[in-house]
Amino acid sequence: MAGPHSEFIPPARPIIGEAEIEAAVRVLRSGRVVQGPEVAAFEEEFGELVSGRHCVAVNSGTSALQLTLMALGFGPGDEVIVPSFSFAASANAVRLVGAEPVFVDIEPGSFCVDPEAVAAAVTPRTVAIMPVHLYGHPAAMDRIMAIAEQHGLAVVEDAAQAHGASLHGTPVGAFGTAGCFSFYPTKNMHSLEGGMVTTADAELARTLRLLRNQGMEQRYANEIVGANMRMTDVAAAIGRVQLGQLGEWTEQRRANAKYLDSNITGMVTPPVADAAKHVYHQYTVRVRGNRDAAQARLTELGIGNAVYYPTPIHRLKPYLTADGKPGPWELPETERAAAEVVSLPVHPSLSQADLERIAEAANLAGGAR
Repeated sequence: MAGPHSEFIPPARPIIGEAEIEAAVRVLRSGRVVQGPEVAAFEEEFGELVSGRHCVAVNSGTSALQLTLMALGFGPGDEVIVPSFSFAASANAVRLVGAEPVFVDIEPGSFCVDPEAVAAAVTPRTVAIMPVHLYGHPAAMDRIMAIAEQHGLAVVEDAAQAHGASLHGTPVGAFGTAGCFSFYPTKNMHSLEGGMVTTADAELARTLRLLRNQGMEQRYANEIVGANMRMTDVAAAIGRVQLGQLGEWTEQRRANAKYLDSNITGMVTPPVADAAKHVYHQYTVRVRGNRDAAQARLTELGIGNAVYYPTPIHRLKPYLTADGKPGPWELPETERAAAEVVSLPVHPSLSQADLERIAEAANLAGGAR
């Protein structure tokens, strides 16, 4: 077993190769650097990943969520059902348009929102459901879509961590009213920074294009009040290179996860739902014993690790009640996951020797006290 002075294996390793650098330089030399031909090409090419849906590129995954909620006309007085076990951006986007997130629990296996909890949370003020395809595992979209149809609700998929994931052969981002992706550097593919909204609704896509560009389709012909949330052509050019590699990288992530599944016995490895294609943005295990001790042991052995997410959103300061307490949420699976999870390296840059070290370290750390 490698000791504490072995080369450290980072939990994530963004890929920026010569092809990405050349693409960025090519755009800079062209002089067309903001929302030009590279953005249009990126949108068209990304559409192939989401069953040919309309794609609208923006400057971040959070912007994708916020603009989608704006385009759908949601605001004060509206409720959006959101899992609390997610990155804060999921709920932040709801608050940014003046609506209120209603937090619900997750399924213990997938870490994604529990459809039964969603159904129980619907009220007359509910306008949308925001399932999060957490860690790259698709949420139970067949059941969620049925709930949405029953109550006439929009579905905004937070697919920030799930590029290429699917359920029953349908890709995430192609189920709901809209899907929202992130291209942050640690994601399965990136554009340094950026986001994408996918939708089958042509009119919604047009509204999103207006909103990202100060309400304009034609210069100085402002049709609505909008914002500046455009993607640069430099980002789009990098994204196009990354998109071309996504399939290969995804299969490497899945192969890495398969090896870890077969060789980690000291921690609870992540299950995968029937008919789900998990793309392993994170390889997230559960530690049954002392997680702090387990993380310290992993770090000592040179294995990068992190907890996503140690504090559920409903316990974060912006979402506490006026007296500083969490709201009336009963989320036992969320609380349990937040106390037990730790993510191990699974990125496509890992070697076979790296995988062997990760598995051996996880087995040793699983018994740490």
